[in-house]
Amino acid sequence: MTNSRIAPPELHGRIMGADAAAALIGHETTVGMSGFTGSGYPKAVPIALAARIEAEHAAGNPFCVRVWTGASTGPELDGALAKADGIEFRLPYNSDPIAREKINRGEMNYFDMHLSQVAPMAWQGFLGPLDTAVIEVTGITADGGLIPSSSVGNNKTWIDRADRIILEVNSWQNPALEGMHDIYYGTRLPPDRVPIPLVRPDDRIGEPLFRCDLDKIAAIVVTDMPDRNLPFTPPDGAARAIAGHLLDFFAHEVAVGRMPASLLPIQSGVGNIANAVLTGLVDSRFENMTAYTEVIQDGMLDLIDAGKLRMASATAFSLSPEAALRVNADMARYRDRMILRPQEISNHPELVRRLGCIAMNGLIEADIYGNVNSTHIMGSRIQNGIGGSGDFARNAFVSIFMTPSTAKGGTISAIVPQVSHVDHITQDVQVLVTEQGLADLRGLAPKQRAALIIEKCAHPDFRPMLEDYYARALVSSYGKHAPSLLTEALSWHQRFIETGSMRP
Repeated sequence: MTNSRIAPPELHGRIMGADAAAALIGHETTVGMSGFTGSGYPKAVPIALAARIEAEHAAGNPFCVRVWTGASTGPELDGALAKADGIEFRLPYNSDPIAREKINRGEMNYFDMHLSQVAPMAWQGFLGPLDTAVIEVTGITADGGLIPSSSVGNNKTWIDRADRIILEVNSWQNPALEGMHDIYYGTRLPPDRVPIPLVRPDDRIGEPLFRCDLDKIAAIVVTDMPDRNLPFTPPDGAARAIAGHLLDFFAHEVAVGRMPASLLPIQSGVGNIANAVLTGLVDSRFENMTAYTEVIQDGMLDLIDAGKLRMASATAFSLSPEAALRVNADMARYRDRMILRPQEISNHPELVRRLGCIAMNGLIEADIYGNVNSTHIMGSRIQNGIGGSGDFARNAFVSIFMTPSTAKGGTISAIVPQVSHVDHITQDVQVLVTEQGLADLRGLAPKQRAALIIEKCAHPDFRPMLEDYYARALVSSYGKHAPSLLTEALSWHQRFIETGSMRP
């Protein structure tokens, strides 16, 4: 191991192995971990902590911790700790399959929340004290500044709030990351809040490093472990069709004067369809674009390389393994086209509204009135979490949700009479897109929305069923504003639970 990235001599005596660092974390304490969508999360200490928890359980001793992060992490953190039955409470977003099963079996408490609200809620004290922060960094400068890693997330808040800090200095992270970050220290709680002075996606309003009280650093673990993100699959026909509908929509909005020729700042959720839309913009007519979003995905790299994207502002990378290697190999060039910020800034409603973002997010299902479920399968089984989609959807210039029209080999319709769980109410959903078409719902009453969504977005195999349901709801519904037959609407989901298909 090397300490060349740890400049302050007084910190060299705190370098230790992961096992020794993990021994500093106590039973039933709260640990704030770095990490956001598989980037910049600690790897060695969580693995060591999981091994310690397993040993304690084998000896008949209880041991668990409460885990706060920025968003999802990687298998060395969520996966290892969940497998060891070591997480009693988790927030704010999870995508690990082992943790998901624990949550859905009722074995792990999970608090799903808007990502912009995590840091303020931590400062307000609603979440309780933060005992330990475990933060991955790229290095420590001579004056004690911490060079952020491939994600920022809630790290600033964890460093400030924690009683004790454990750092993982990861030499896999490119030292040329230094200078990419913009850490803003001007946020305040009411009644002392002031406007955040950011008016363009490429504005820098903060500092390139984390401030840190060096006396709080209890341990430093030197690592050389890569981030773990899954590869994107090549766009299929449905993804390409969705991208095509959106490109036509953007061209129309420019033509009627609602957007400039360079579009408005792009926000894109994580996933194959979102990445396909970004890739589709490479060959589009749009130039000099910007992004103000949560994560930088492969498609944004393609846009930067094509000279189409001037600046991408986010809180983390969410890159395939191949794209991560590509960025690391040319970090000095990409650094001038990217800014990584704390998620309380990347997702801040004030800034999303001010910049006029184009919000593009995925979903599990949408109903004929435009309500969107993005988190729960059949109403009760959580898949991931709401993430930052709500931060952007309610405050965007235009709020777009997109999905293939069917799932599970065509046995499930993504367009249903009534969603089984609501994350985004109809007032926050302005455009709905499937491979079948695009429904622009702005300014439409509920019955107008229903007719348009069935016509434009539903799969032909399910469209007659939806039309039949809606026609009978118009006659028999208790109210006629947004006609609904409650029992029958939910029977679509009941059929799937009983037969594995929504088809009658």
